[in-house]
Amino acid sequence: MKSLSYGDYAVFLIYFLIVACYGYWIYRRKHNADATSKDYFLAEGSLTWWAIGASLIASNISAEQFVAMSGNGFTMGLAISTYEWMAALTLVIVAVFFIPVYLKNKIFTMPQFLHQRYNSTVAMIMAVFWLLLYVIVNLTSILYLGAIAINGISGIDFKLCIAGLAIFAIIITLGGMKVIGYTDVIQVFFLILGGLVTTYIAVTKVGEFYGHPGLLNGLSDMYTHANDHFEMILKKDNPSYGDLPGLTVLIGGMWIVNLNYWGCNQYITQRALGANLNTARSGILFAAFLKLLMPLIVVLPGIAAYILYKQNVFNPEMMGSITSNHDNAYPVLLNLLPNGVKGLAFAALTAAVVASLAGKANSIATIFTLDIYKKKIRKDATDHQLVVVGKITVVVAMILGVAISPFLGIDKKGGFQFIQEYTGFVSPGIFAMFILGFFWKKASSNAALFATIGGFAFSVFFKFLPKIVDLSSLAASGFATKNAESGLYEIPFLDRMGFVFIICVAGMVIISLIDAAKGKETNGLEIDAKMFKTSNAFAVGAMLICGILVALYTIFW
Repeated sequence: MKSLSYGDYAVFLIYFLIVACYGYWIYRRKHNADATSKDYFLAEGSLTWWAIGASLIASNISAEQFVAMSGNGFTMGLAISTYEWMAALTLVIVAVFFIPVYLKNKIFTMPQFLHQRYNSTVAMIMAVFWLLLYVIVNLTSILYLGAIAINGISGIDFKLCIAGLAIFAIIITLGGMKVIGYTDVIQVFFLILGGLVTTYIAVTKVGEFYGHPGLLNGLSDMYTHANDHFEMILKKDNPSYGDLPGLTVLIGGMWIVNLNYWGCNQYITQRALGANLNTARSGILFAAFLKLLMPLIVVLPGIAAYILYKQNVFNPEMMGSITSNHDNAYPVLLNLLPNGVKGLAFAALTAAVVASLAGKANSIATIFTLDIYKKKIRKDATDHQLVVVGKITVVVAMILGVAISPFLGIDKKGGFQFIQEYTGFVSPGIFAMFILGFFWKKASSNAALFATIGGFAFSVFFKFLPKIVDLSSLAASGFATKNAESGLYEIPFLDRMGFVFIICVAGMVIISLIDAAKGKETNGLEIDAKMFKTSNAFAVGAMLICGILVALYTIFW
């Protein structure tokens, strides 16, 4: 039954008061009337390593993980965890190679980097690209999926859920990056605690159904009765192969997804850009360890729901809800929780959604204010005016997200895959432009324009290629899979990203060499090998993460 008890509301109220009071205390303690715009948007120099790490996770883990990734766990099993586990290794790479470049060159926004490295045209095009992507794809999907989850557990009207989430996020975001960063520590605490409790109860319910009470017995029963849901590398005959095509998750497009998301994304890197190198690296390493934990919270419940669904444990209403949309598996599962615990899970979901909304809204405000308003609309704007514009931008972006999210068909594809695919239209070109911009001084602005526009165009071309050409001949090799809805053979999403990335890199190299032959100068960055040297503690932590990943993939190959 979709309802919360008084005890559940009491638990949620405690969570809300803790976050609100702590956020207000941080705001009053660290607020400075003369604070610069960079201090407001980046919390320059004031976030500790644990605040950075927690904020990275709180911003990253949202409804698309709790709801949509659990839905994928229901459908395809543990394989979807590759997004989380590969992200842990990606964070280590970003900490070693990307963050030093940003900090040494005093980069505060991604468009600023593109302006400094290439030119203002490339920077402005990408600023607009990012704003559209963040508002139309990310902000809307977080709001929509979050409202679905909260409606599913509480029965509160969907429109009221979406409006409440937006208002809660606006309140936190208006306090600036300091408030977001430090309240994210509380959000992560509730997120992980509530998530682990939900997982524990879901797994033990599986064990109880088979007459084997206890967590370990439940895990054993899950592995026994859903063995096909515990494979990390999917075979070609798996219905989900098109979403996670075999070894591509280790050697192909998954790297582009992760490196672009964690290394070239204002929403994420913003947490580390206001700190010194050692603090930023420590925070990112902390986030990497937390990422290893995430599948326990966001994937295992989906697998447990799959087993309980197959055994008709849920009532007819719940069964129908899951049948119509697998993203409903997590909200339905939460309705099995006892009073009080259900409130804790409700708080965890809300924390995940609100933290992500606040982080995304802050990044939208940062890019619009510093890279568009300051550079093109009002170049003489004072710091106070920039902060005011940033706050207005937060409110406008959230209103747009609330207004358009119900019309995007997010629930038809599955929320997590919706976000990945539509973000993937720009990811290969962006990543090619960044990686060559970092480490190859000859990369030119014309080449960057090709990657920006050409990468998007090629991504769209490969997406709609099956409607022009019959790709069935590629099916045997695994380069094309049949879409269940359209009946057409498509190139898997991750493979498409790999192809487009290769085209973008090749095109950039050719165009850059032509520009160099014509004598055109480039704004290559100064790269010092000493920048990439890490502390012994960081190296030990990074090796530990690598060892854990090798063990996980060996066990669940």
